[in-house]
Amino acid sequence: MRLLTALTLAVCLLPGAAQAERTRVLVRYAGIVIETIVEGKGPAVVLLPSLARDSEDYDDVADGLVRQGLRVLRPQPRGIGRSRGPLENITLHDFARDVAEVITQLGDGRAVVVGHAYGNWVARMTAVDHPALVRGVAIAAAASRQYDASLRAEIDKAGDPALPEEVRLAALRKAFFAPGSDPRPWLSGWHPHLREAQRAAAAAVPQQQWWPGGVAPLLDLQADQDPFRTGSTRLEMKDEFGDRVTVVVIKNASHALFPEQPQEVATALADWIKRLPAR
Repeated sequence: MRLLTALTLAVCLLPGAAQAERTRVLVRYAGIVIETIVEGKGPAVVLLPSLARDSEDYDDVADGLVRQGLRVLRPQPRGIGRSRGPLENITLHDFARDVAEVITQLGDGRAVVVGHAYGNWVARMTAVDHPALVRGVAIAAAASRQYDASLRAEIDKAGDPALPEEVRLAALRKAFFAPGSDPRPWLSGWHPHLREAQRAAAAAVPQQQWWPGGVAPLLDLQADQDPFRTGSTRLEMKDEFGDRVTVVVIKNASHALFPEQPQEVATALADWIKRLPAR
């Protein structure tokens, strides 16, 4: 029997907005627990975080989506907060199942799935494995098929709290934040103990299995200064999958994207979601 346990926390939206209730719900299935931040009313949208980071990164974007009449679901990956589940001998299919259960239990069985950076692989895998649950897929700051492999080391340095702050800030500026953006908020929010487990889960699935993102409409939300997605790859998804893909480029942002331009991101997502067919 599926059980939901809610811990309710009232929060305010952006200045001048009405209050919205933000709750934390424990989605349980097959011995696995996925803590999910829930807020708003309306069609469901699921936000999935980047490698070794948590769903708190989406606070400002979630507020913007709630203002647009959407119900925002933010599952915490296994090993973060109250989320629990095996982290060894798993694949992207397991993470996709976690998302599917969140949609089934909290999203009335159908949702748009948004994945940031590493989360875009999970979002695409969810759409492949559970197409009936996914209205659309938004891949945000998604890397191109081929990108500079040295960036992986910058990710590791940025998320390593044992390193000197100046080393981490340099890595954040190189891999995640555009000039003029403040990288300091991302000195926190990392869960380095999960990094290799998440990478191993992705490596266990051939890229061609998740790359198409199923058959649902797809928003390719790019940052104009993302080193993982240079200008020459802007139309990579559009060229491959045609009219199914909408490309939107957010200016003055890099791979972090969400903390850099939250209002622009929320607007782009909401505008695209509103144009999707109900079924």
